[in-house]
Parts: sequence; C-alpha cells; structure tokens
Amino acid sequence: MAGEANLMTIQDNRERYRWLGRLLEMVPGTISWAVLILPLWLSFSYPWLVAYFVLSFDFYWLCRALWFSGAVIIAYRRIRHVLDVDWTDRLARLEGLAAGRADEAARVGHAGVPSSGSLGITPAATVGRADRQRMGQHEEDRRRLKALPSPPPSADDYIHLALIPTYTESLEKLRHTVGALAEAAWPTERKICAIITRETDEGGIENVRILREEFGHAFAEFIHILDPLEPGIVVGKSSAMAWGGRTLYRLLVRERGMDPRKILVTDLDADYRVHPQYFAYLTWVHLTDANRETQLYQPIPYFHNNIWQAPMLQRLFAAVLTQLQMWRSVLPEKLQSFGSYSTTLHLVHDVGYWATDAIPEDSRFYWKSYFRYGDRFRAVPLFIPIYGDAVRARGYWRSMAEQYLQARRWAWGVTDIPYVIENAIAHPEIPFWSRFWRVLNLFGEHINWAIAPFVVMFGATVPLLVNPAFGETTLGQNLPLFASAMLTLALVSLFVLVVVEHRIVPPRPADWGPVQRVLSYVQWLGLPFVGIFFSNLPALDAQTRLLTGRYLEYRVTEKA
Repeated sequence: MAGEANLMTIQDNRERYRWLGRLLEMVPGTISWAVLILPLWLSFSYPWLVAYFVLSFDFYWLCRALWFSGAVIIAYRRIRHVLDVDWTDRLARLEGLAAGRADEAARVGHAGVPSSGSLGITPAATVGRADRQRMGQHEEDRRRLKALPSPPPSADDYIHLALIPTYTESLEKLRHTVGALAEAAWPTERKICAIITRETDEGGIENVRILREEFGHAFAEFIHILDPLEPGIVVGKSSAMAWGGRTLYRLLVRERGMDPRKILVTDLDADYRVHPQYFAYLTWVHLTDANRETQLYQPIPYFHNNIWQAPMLQRLFAAVLTQLQMWRSVLPEKLQSFGSYSTTLHLVHDVGYWATDAIPEDSRFYWKSYFRYGDRFRAVPLFIPIYGDAVRARGYWRSMAEQYLQARRWAWGVTDIPYVIENAIAHPEIPFWSRFWRVLNLFGEHINWAIAPFVVMFGATVPLLVNPAFGETTLGQNLPLFASAMLTLALVSLFVLVVVEHRIVPPRPADWGPVQRVLSYVQWLGLPFVGIFFSNLPALDAQTRLLTGRYLEYRVTEKA
C-alpha cells in the first residue's frame, strides 16, 4: 500500500509540474501580444497612458543603445589587446612562474622584460613598447597566480578536444573548419578532433573519411562518432552533442583512464573556425581561473567567413549579431553560451551532458550547468574571435527565408523560461536573488526581442492614428517630436557600430567597384528592416507557437 501511495504521489507531482510547465509556456507570448495590442485599445480612452509608455520605452532604448555602443568599444579594445599577445609564449612564461623556476628572473630579463622588486628596475628611457607590454603581462600573470588558492596544473597536462556535429554541411566547409583546428597552435599529441555524423548519413561518413586522410596527421586522434538517433529524443544538435559527449567520456575516461578535468572540450559548429591562438589563450584563461572546474568559456563569434558573398541584409544581420556578442562579453550577467564554446569534459559529464529533449542547445546547457553549480558557475568571456558563416543559401529569397528560420530557432530559446522557473523553484540551495535576477533577465530579454522594434518605430504613431483628437493636445503634439529626438540621439550608437564593424571585417574584395563599396556602408540604413523581419517577427512567431502549443522541430540552416 505504501508503494502504491508513493507511486500516486509521484504521478500527481508529475501532472502538477506538467500543467505548471504548460502555463509558463503561455506567459511570454501572452505578455508580448498584450504589449503590442493593448496600446491600440487604450489609445481610444487613455492615449496619454500609451504616450507615456512609448516615451519611457524609447528613453530606455536610448540609454541601452548608448550603453551598447560603449560596451562594444570596450570589447573591441580588449580583443585588440588579446590579439597582440603571443599566447604560446605567454603560457610558457606562466608555467615558469607557477613552477617557481629559479632561472625565471634571468630568462625574463634576457627576453627584455624589466620588472620591479626581485627583478630590478630598468630606466624608463631604455624600455620600448614591446618591453612595457611584456612587463605588464608578467605582472598580470604574477597577480593572477597569487590570487589562486593553489598553484595551477601544468599546461602540458591539458588536451584540447574539438567536438563537431555535422549534418548536410559540405566537404569544403568542413575542410575549412578542420583545417583551422589543424593549424591552431597546440602540440599535435595533445589535440583531438571528433566529428559526429548520423549513422544513416552516407555523405557525412564519406566526408569524415576524406578529412581523416587529409588532416589525421595533425591530431593525436581523429575520432568519428556515429549517432544512432536514439528513440524519444528531439533530433538536432543538442541530442547529437549528448551522444558524442557520452561516447567520448566512455572512450577517454572509463576505458583509458584519462583525467576529464584536463580535457578541454570545444563545442564547435561545423562552419566555425578557431583563431590560431585560441587553444593557447583558452588554456591561459583556464589555468588562471580559481573556479576553473565550474566554468564555461565563450569566445566572440565573428560571422565573417563569407561576409562579402552573403546578401546585403544577411551581412547586416551578421554584423549586428557579432557586436551583440561583443556587448554581452563585457557584461557577464548577460553572457551565456552561444554557438561554440569550451569547458572541461568533467563539467560536461557532471551536468549530465547536453539536453536530448530541447532545441536550444547552447542556452539549455548553460542553464543545466547553473542549476548544478549555482553561483560557482558562469560563462567566462574569451576576447578572441571564432569565425563563423553568415547565412547564404542558394538564392536571394532562399537566403532571406533561411535567415528568418534561423532567427526563429534561436528565439525558440524562450522554451528555457519554464525550465528555468521550475528549476529555480527546485533549487533553494542557490541564493534567492541569484535565481530571481536570472529569471527576470531571461524574461526581459525574450519580451524585448519580440516587441522592441515595433514599439520603437511605430509606438509614437499609434495613439495619434487611433485617436486624432489626442493629436491636438500638448502631449499629443510633442509625442512624435520627443520620440524622434531620442531616435536621433541613438544614431550615435549606430555610428559606433559602423566604425567598429569596418575595423574588424575582412577587406572588401579587390574587384568590387565604387558602387558596391558605397553600398557596403549604406546597408546600415536597412537596420530597421532587419530589426522587424529578422528579430521581431521570428521572436513573436516562436512565442506564439509556444503559446498555442505548436512546437518547433529542429532544422539545420542552409549555408552555401
């Protein structure tokens, strides 16, 4: 009887959580549609209320735009600083400091790095720019090592493993991805490439065979993982990564006895290419991180691989997305895993791998890690580019459709909201305010995603069109003036975006004429169109589908 009672209690709890989850799924879409529809109804009787809402929202977005541009500038400067460093050399010098080698002072001095204290003082007149940089790096390394509770492991103990899920990607695209891994600065004997294909994907299997022949010599191992598509999963990248992660843990840890804490796994999209210094820089950040075993490391995606071959609006969307990630990297509370990122195989195993029942692979893995470790976990920004493709399909209109569908798949991350709320309730050991602010931020980002361009561009005209009499009042006459003034001030942010993108984007093709070059700058005038069709509408589409129970299926974005 007791067993039957316990079984009934478990079933009751599951039913209760199922209904709670369904209710929470309906909340984001309900709020977004309410914000978009209520101003139309309120404009008949309370136009002043709509006006104040629109002005407050516009002022919020003006502040956010200026904040955004400032953060992008900071991120750009940090990226430049990181790219100026030889991270292989710096990692070697860090090893010397960590090991307390007796000849460190002599070696550093011989390299031209003056230092104060035990290394002596060099007159400023004899110190060049390179010397000052190395001195600053040396002092930063000493400071970060001093902040660690114990000396870090040796970099020589670490293995870098790139895990690449692929389905429908061409051999040429995979060749660029694997070639970048092969050329990345890290010892061959401690670099592994693993590619996941479906068991039924004959083309993908043949591609892996060719890639192994071409690049196998550049890796300690070139592993091919066949995904059987287990019953009951949501087919997509997340479930493929889950199968690949479990396979690698079994092969490397259980069968070979390797230390999962010393294996850094990079979740690498099939069109992403790592920077030559990526592994060395990642290792340095990891070794100097006091919480290295509970962290996720997020580089900044530059969607520049095919930027000048992509249609104009796709180029613009890729530019905005790049700088959005730059902004998030400066604000740790906004940063989550996106696209490609790195962590230890130990963390991957400890959090239960990637989700097999979700489409938003990146964010769901982030939330699983947060609820496993609480405030000990965070996404650590890596101020180094990782290069991806802009959307470019086989034709212009097909490219437009693919961009919309990709944005809608990303917006399907709104399904994280029920998951996060349910787990926030189930994990009282995590501080309340930590859970509260994360839930609030997640809600705010998805609601903003669905309504912001509509409200900013059309909000000021709604009460005037619906209630012409309101246009004769002082507030009604000033509403469009105030709104347009704030939008004009926001152009400062747009100017920053244009300048930064010009500095980080690859050179324009040499065979481009003056018209194409001018259009590559004029394209920024299409930003409102991009905001509506590649941000607003996909997010609203995703939230409406979730509201009405029409769940999305995973779809690979076509990138020619």
